[in-house]
Amino acid sequence: MKSNLISNINNPADLRLLDETQLPELAKELRDFIIDIVSVKEGHLGASLGVVELTIALHYVFNTPKDLLVWDVGHQAYGHKILTERKENFHTNRQLGGISGFPKRAESIYDTFGVGHSSTSISAALGMAIASKLKGEINKEHIAVIGDASIASGMAFEGLNHAGVTDANILVVLNDNAIGIDPSVGALKKYLTAVKNGKNPKQNNIIKSLNFDYSGPIDGHDLPALIKELNRLKKIKGPKFLHIVTTKGKGLQQAEENQVKYHAPGKFDASTGELQLKSEENLPPKYQDVFGLTILDLAKKNPKIIGITPAMPSGSSLKFMMDEIPERAFDVGIAEQHAVTLAAGMATQGMIVYCNIYSTFLQRAYDQVIHDVALQNLPVIFCLDRAGLVGEDGATHHGIFDIAYLRAVPNMIVFAPINEIALQNILYTAQLGLDHPIAIRYPRGRGVIADWEVKNFGHYQLIEIGKANCLKKGTKIAVLSTGTIGNNVTLAINECINSEAIAHYDFPFVKPLDNNLLIDIFSSFERIITIEDGTIKGGFGSAVLEFAAMHNFKNKIEVLGIPDAFIEHGTVNQLQQLCKIDVKSLINLFSNDVK
Repeated sequence: MKSNLISNINNPADLRLLDETQLPELAKELRDFIIDIVSVKEGHLGASLGVVELTIALHYVFNTPKDLLVWDVGHQAYGHKILTERKENFHTNRQLGGISGFPKRAESIYDTFGVGHSSTSISAALGMAIASKLKGEINKEHIAVIGDASIASGMAFEGLNHAGVTDANILVVLNDNAIGIDPSVGALKKYLTAVKNGKNPKQNNIIKSLNFDYSGPIDGHDLPALIKELNRLKKIKGPKFLHIVTTKGKGLQQAEENQVKYHAPGKFDASTGELQLKSEENLPPKYQDVFGLTILDLAKKNPKIIGITPAMPSGSSLKFMMDEIPERAFDVGIAEQHAVTLAAGMATQGMIVYCNIYSTFLQRAYDQVIHDVALQNLPVIFCLDRAGLVGEDGATHHGIFDIAYLRAVPNMIVFAPINEIALQNILYTAQLGLDHPIAIRYPRGRGVIADWEVKNFGHYQLIEIGKANCLKKGTKIAVLSTGTIGNNVTLAINECINSEAIAHYDFPFVKPLDNNLLIDIFSSFERIITIEDGTIKGGFGSAVLEFAAMHNFKNKIEVLGIPDAFIEHGTVNQLQQLCKIDVKSLINLFSNDVK
């Protein structure tokens, strides 16, 4: 009879009752469990498959949750969640009302630190270790699990640098699989490769030089070796560093062979690994592809154009340019601060730099945006992918703060296209020469124009900076939208019985605002509604309210957008419903307003 160990494992205490010889079978069952659920429910796959043995070994050797385990990013924590009292509801992962796709303190005592952005684990674990020592908890262990792509980030080095001059009881486990979402890059990656291949002399060990007790590299899929080494390290006090080598996607052939695609593959056949491909025929393009293909086209014609991305060449579609013009397209690794200042340095020399960063990740380089770019008024072109609500990745990844935090910065132009053609046209306009830096924000997912390439590709139109547009005239209410959420407004107005009463204005420029058009609008309509897919605190609606106060307008103004709360995970449509900016909510609002 086939064993079924996992059915009896609800928490790490149950796990520790097993004989060590049973753990390889448990590893197989845990892998199968992850594959079976993710194949149907979707989510991050390869990273969690790669650390199955490590996950089991950590919970087997250490006394979690008393010993504190911090995962970096969290893509690799599915096995951890299953073994820590969430097996029965793991099928709700990343769904509205279900468990988070990332470790989350409010969800479980085993999730010691909330993570979603990379490279935080060492600093967090060190903070915990120092606090434990101050409280007299000298036997408590503190473990940070970080990938080789994440450890190249500046923040990880800051944590290592500090930890090395403390006697804090911290263990850093480096999960070295040579890939983050895309393949790892940089000199540190080459160093780690040399270490793995035995080509790096022991006296040249970076980690030892930082005063860590270094061990490894060892096979991260060899459970007995892992357990033996973790038990040894548990007896050593002070900063320790274990270098393990794993294979992302381990246990599923296709995931091992195509690690980029199987990072988050969507639905697939659990038995064969084959992806369930959806037909993309006659569908609008992804905004990231509009960016990627357009910048490639522009770069072929303009030798001054450069593309930069911090570790997201596939997700941003800068990969198109990297493949064809590699000398002018750079993946700098998980290093947002460096990416921004690198762009600034290039801009001082007359280069036209498109710095492509997910909206949520630009938050990590806010000082560089202000100090290195805007203060010097350098015309860097920030392309903010994944702006607005991103869906199942949840609160850590929503790009809802960019309008508010960029609008506050002097010299910054902020632009949100309503569709693919507007995105193409602003990308074209920006490379003709701007007097200021610009942030162009656009969402995750697909646009609205299936034949976008036929309509506009290569026939770009110059956009007038600061100009807004009237999309539809009306008699009673003016709806002012910015960005792609304006398409919800258009659909909603078309469904309203009294649609002739509703005017719709597209304000792609949040900064500078079209003041002349605003004066006309405030002079013509008693009621004004603003809508955005960003936070209403300090966003586009706030800018309109400021304008009204400055010009002493008394019109009734309603601001729609993301409320002053962290929005959890769910589909984009579900989250828009929660925020009352979906088409149905807008229909109800507009219909009631025009009665």
